Amino acid sequence: MQEARLKILRELVIEEPNDPFNHYALAIELLKGSPTESKEILSQLSNTHPDYLPTYYQLGSLFTEEDEYELAIETFEKGILVAETQDNQKIKKELIGALKMAKDEAEEW
Repeated sequence: MQEARLKILRELVIEEPNDPFNHYALAIELLKGSPTESKEILSQLSNTHPDYLPTYYQLGSLFTEEDEYELAIETFEKGILVAETQDNQKIKKELIGALKMAKDEAEEW
């Protein structure tokens, strides 16, 4: 079933390459079996569509899981700035919480 979803999502990325949601949805689906590819897509998405807010939480979380704390912290901080610009308080709070956790983990590591 996952392979069918991946195929559909990859086709959507090809058909509508300028839609950030298509890239994001593919990256989220890839988290289950190919986190490295997921991280690559999310990293590229943060560069090509820096205002696409959902990217920052997922990408920062991947960096945290891989003990790449500096990159995680940087990613969460960028996301917080984007959330402030978009006046999205809910996402900002989520990112602040994730940032605190990443900083705590970095200190323990």
